[in-house]
Parts: sequence; structure tokens; C-alpha cells
Amino acid sequence: MGARPEPIHVHAAESLRFIRDTMERAGAFTAVPGWGGVLMGASAILTAVVSGPPDGSIRWFTTWMVEAAAGFLIALVSTALKARRSGAPLTSPAAPHFALAFAPPLVAGIVLTAVFATMGLMARLPGCWLLLYGTAVATGGAFSVRVVPMMGLGFMGLGTLAFAAPAAWGHWLMAAGFGGLHIGFGLVIARRYGG
Repeated sequence: MGARPEPIHVHAAESLRFIRDTMERAGAFTAVPGWGGVLMGASAILTAVVSGPPDGSIRWFTTWMVEAAAGFLIALVSTALKARRSGAPLTSPAAPHFALAFAPPLVAGIVLTAVFATMGLMARLPGCWLLLYGTAVATGGAFSVRVVPMMGLGFMGLGTLAFAAPAAWGHWLMAAGFGGLHIGFGLVIARRYGG
């Protein structure tokens, strides 16, 4: 006696799910680096420990600017490596959409960093940086896999909390965002989306 064949609607649902997932990946910028995120996160946690609470000093500011440059370099290199390894070219149609959505909030962050620094609000930069980086990740992530905009929303939440919390908590909130969120979501991206 043979096994009963599965109803056609079961096969149709599986086929539709496969097609939907394939189309989502084809139209998404998938070179967001999971392992690069983990490295950026580890670097940010170390920076938070070294920098200490935001105190308005040039030392604190410079420490985080060095971290931002290091994170940018890690992101560039790991994105290029993931794209090459996975065969997802950085010239795919989704890549410029990702970049165009990601860049404006970062430019706003650069402008507001200068404003905060010149107006004596350096201790409130963690809120600004977390909120605008989160906005960049959420908007750019609209052209990536589903987990990326979720990470952006996490950063935005921490940025909002950083503005509401005492300024002395800023470095711990930066460690939670630039460290913890990058590591946590980086591991998910590495596991589910090929590194």
C-alpha cells in the first residue's frame, strides 16, 4: 500500500514560499556583512570601556571618531569580501538603492555632530549617533534582508533612550547599540545570510 499523495495546495504553498523568498533575495542588497558587524560590535564595546562616560572632552570625542573610522573600514572591507564570496555584486540593482537610502541620515549625523560639539552638547552625542545611524540602517535596510531594518529600529530605540537617560549613561548605550546590536544581528546575518 503506497503513501497517500499530498494535496496540491501543500505543494503550491511550498512553491509560493520558495518563489517569494527567492524574489526577496534577488531584489535585496544581501552583502550586509554579518561577521563584519560582529567585529564592529567588539570594537565598539572596547571603545566604550576606553572612552568612559561622555564628558565633553576632546579625548572622548576623538576616541569615538577613531572608532567610527575603524567601523567604517571594517564595514567596507567585510562588505566587499562578502559580496565577492557570495557572488552578489556590489553593482546589483539593490546596492545603489541601499546606499542612497543609507547615506542621508549619516550626512545628517555628521552635520549634527558639528552642531552638538560647537554648542557644548557633546555629552548628548550618543543619542544623536545612535538615532541617526539607526535611521540609516532602517532606511537602507528597506533594500536588504528583513533583519537589517529591524536592527535599525533597535538603534533608533537606543538613541531615543540615550536622549531621555542621564548623559553619563551614553557610553553604555553606545556599547549596547554599536556593540551589542551589531554583534547580535551580525551573528543572525552571518548564520542566515551567508556571512
